[in-house]
Amino acid sequence: MRRKVSISVAVAAAACITAGCGSGTGGGTNSTERPKGETVAISDSKLRDLTVPEEREIEKAEQILVKACMENRGFKYWVEPVTSADARRVGRYANDDVAWAKKYGYGRPFDEAAEKARGESPNVRYPNSLPQQDRIRYSLALDGDYDDVVRVELPAGGTVETPRKGCWAETRTRLYGDAEKWFKAKKTVTSLTPIYVPEILAADRLKKAVAAWSSCMEEAGRPFSSPEELGAKRDAATAHMNSREAREFDIALAVTDAGCSSRTSLGRIARDMETQYRSKLLKKYATENSAYQRMRLTALARARDLKNR
Repeated sequence: MRRKVSISVAVAAAACITAGCGSGTGGGTNSTERPKGETVAISDSKLRDLTVPEEREIEKAEQILVKACMENRGFKYWVEPVTSADARRVGRYANDDVAWAKKYGYGRPFDEAAEKARGESPNVRYPNSLPQQDRIRYSLALDGDYDDVVRVELPAGGTVETPRKGCWAETRTRLYGDAEKWFKAKKTVTSLTPIYVPEILAADRLKKAVAAWSSCMEEAGRPFSSPEELGAKRDAATAHMNSREAREFDIALAVTDAGCSSRTSLGRIARDMETQYRSKLLKKYATENSAYQRMRLTALARARDLKNR
């Protein structure tokens, strides 16, 4: 299984607002070589963010290409399932979808399923079954060498890095055109929350919505001053519960929470404010954002081409 990118961050990550606080060497063919006719021309007027289904298309293509790359290097690799659309909603600041809350609570089923999958994944069991030297070769083939990395300074401070080589790097070059440029653009654009989220949380508009939500929750017999307090007390309450008890607790609380988030418009206000604040900040990083959108659209076109072959 792919290792996480090595990260050194000087500031703590801020809370998410609308999104969840939920990507060696060896022989084989050169999968970074761009096939003829695969260049995708995208005009500035066509640049946009991807939908969740489109993001999932790219992630599926990544898995297919990594599998081919690893097999070309003499190793086995199994295509992993990509995160579902529902699972990507875990960790929202204010969930106002009562139906989602009734089904998933705060997302515990996804966390438990992911933990189980990690333990049962053949991409974990297989390399662990190899002799030590082969495990090292496997790791270098898949993830690359962490002594040879691309390093990016984040807008909020700190750095993040990823190896230049390996099947994951080759796959991203194949899809996005240039793995290094892709990594720099992506990490710049997607690491802005520590800058704008504190501003949102301090804004009078959100404070008023949180106060209304808190009154609603108190009337429902769930006295919490803020979603942050709810989260902390929920974690403490479920810490020693078994899975079934914790799920039942979560669902009951989440349904009340979602109902109040909907009635007081806290969920909608939080989403609107994130769109506003993030869009304003992205103007400062317009070059990186344009590159990010362009390369993602390029990757989507190449993923669909791969699917249709």
